[in-house]
Amino acid sequence: MARIVGVDLPKNKRVEIGLTYIYGIGRTSAKKILDTAKIDLSKRVHELTADEIRKINQEIEKNFRVEGDLRREVTTNIKMLMDIGSYRGLRHRRGLPARGQRTHTNARTRKGPRRAIKGKKR
Repeated sequence: MARIVGVDLPKNKRVEIGLTYIYGIGRTSAKKILDTAKIDLSKRVHELTADEIRKINQEIEKNFRVEGDLRREVTTNIKMLMDIGSYRGLRHRRGLPARGQRTHTNARTRKGPRRAIKGKKR
């Protein structure tokens, strides 16, 4: 099992897909990383040599903000929005969708499970 920037990658997946298990790296960034490190996209994670893993690690640390640093930056950005009292900050504070989605129906992920209203049915 390859360990890159503190994340264990699944060993039977292709490297391109395995890298997406790192927070902050998607398919496009994974392809860019592998292109600059000159690693074949179709290679499996368990086939990587120690040198290739080192190249990938260096490329990620040099050009990308991932895992803890990225999570910290995102949370500080959200806190800043809440502190300045912007509309998006208020939506985050109330636990509602912040990007204009409807809330009359749907939005159950942000609002949580439905709560029954007492005395509704007569």
